[in-house]
Amino acid sequence: MINILIADDHAIVREGLKQIVAEEPDMKVTGEASNADEVISKMNDKVFDVVVLDINMPGKSGLDVLKDLRIQHPEIPVLILSMYAEEQYGIRALKAGASGYLKKVSAPDELVSAIRKIVAGGKYVSASLAENLAKSVDENYSKLPHENLSDREFEVMCRIASGETAENISDILSISIHTFYSYRNRILEKMKMKSNVELTQYVLNNKLIQ
Repeated sequence: MINILIADDHAIVREGLKQIVAEEPDMKVTGEASNADEVISKMNDKVFDVVVLDINMPGKSGLDVLKDLRIQHPEIPVLILSMYAEEQYGIRALKAGASGYLKKVSAPDELVSAIRKIVAGGKYVSASLAENLAKSVDENYSKLPHENLSDREFEVMCRIASGETAENISDILSISIHTFYSYRNRILEKMKMKSNVELTQYVLNNKLIQ
């Protein structure tokens, strides 16, 4: 039996994922978590074979939780489930130690296959993400400016480009307004840009948000 921990802050999403795997006789969702602390607590209390982790958790992001899991439970494969495009977070998630990256919209058709593959020790990525990964290891591949940002800086940049306010971003990420502006200034410096408008245009041109 493959014991699965599902982590997503939306109960309706967790329920939908449970229904998808319910038809598999050798799979069972034996744990649920709605935030980062619950993920770590459940993992310490019970043995799971795989974690299906939402990338967009409140407070501590899914990528931050993933990094914690890689330290505390490196033997357990983690499938990142995301509403974001693979170009936005796919490579970051795999580099952070995820065993697979799956868009939520693909979950009904691909979740079971993805779980089976990573539990067997493989990696689960789409063809387009595999191509991007191949490019990233090419010696002649030139890094785009946003690839020099940290995961948190990248998330802040995408939220700015999505039109979210400083107050809203600070609240979602559980950081102060002062810290938010520190992130923003560092992002502009690394991207060699001078304004949110310029930053937003870059994000849209590179299809980093949908």
